Amino acid sequence: MNDFDFLTGTWDVANRWRTDFLDETSEWEEFPARSHASRHFAGGASFDEIDFPTKGFSGLTLRLFDPARQEWSLYWASRRTGTLFPPVVGRFSDGRGDFYGDDTHAGTPVRVRFVWSDITANSARWEQSFSVDGERTWVSNWVMELTRTQPLTEPDARPAT
Repeated sequence: MNDFDFLTGTWDVANRWRTDFLDETSEWEEFPARSHASRHFAGGASFDEIDFPTKGFSGLTLRLFDPARQEWSLYWASRRTGTLFPPVVGRFSDGRGDFYGDDTHAGTPVRVRFVWSDITANSARWEQSFSVDGERTWVSNWVMELTRTQPLTEPDARPAT
């Protein structure tokens, strides 16, 4: 239930997203962000707020662990819409988190996949993909490379909670 403890703290985030989230041939656009995450419920909840200064918006993610189902629900909200998007649900296995849900993008129903990977004390990777064909194919459309703003010096160190 402490899977997201690694995220606690402040991060510089290198983003790249497709100019069209449903078109795998569309161009990638790169932009910076700054994120701050906190741990709650003894590791059973995680909250972060991210600011995209060159895009003029911010967002937040609430992550909640369901101990009965042994899985996480991740909820995203954007300041642009003021609404909570449908959750993606999943778990970590062997250091990788896979989370799935249903949503719409530009009026098109999509299956959403979030993947957390390459997690170290001072870096992590998040990737979003959409499928419009029942998970037969995926379009990777948003990637975040996170770097801790104040690196932890101990190999097994965790941020203070």
